[in-house]
Amino acid sequence: MDASKKKSGRDNRIAYQEFGTGSQPNAATQRPVTELPPSEQKIRVQASRKGRKGKTVTEITGFQLKPETLSDLAKQLKSQCGTGGTVKENAIEMQGDCKQKVVEILTGLGYPAKISGG
Repeated sequence: MDASKKKSGRDNRIAYQEFGTGSQPNAATQRPVTELPPSEQKIRVQASRKGRKGKTVTEITGFQLKPETLSDLAKQLKSQCGTGGTVKENAIEMQGDCKQKVVEILTGLGYPAKISGG
C-alpha cells in the first residue's frame, strides 16, 4: 500500500473535538424551548445607555419564545416603531428610547409588559 494513501486516510478522521464546535448545531446540543402563551410571560422594557457610547437602547427582556417567533416579533416591533434593532439571547434590543410605544404594542398583542427602571 502506498504511504500517501495511508496518510490521506488518517487526515479525515477526528482524534479530538471539543463539545459543540461542529459546523452544524446538533439537535442533541440545543436546549428545548417551551413557548408560553403571551398572557403568561413577564416582559420588562427598559432604556439603557451602558456600554453603548452614550446611545440609548430599549431592551425588552423576559421572553420565553422560540427564536423564529422572537425574530418575527422583533421585526414587527421595529417596523411599528420605525427603528432598527436586533435579537440577543431571548431579548430584543431596539435603537432609541421607545419604551412607551413598545409597551403599548406589546399589551395590544396580549403580553403583560411593564416599564422597568427609571
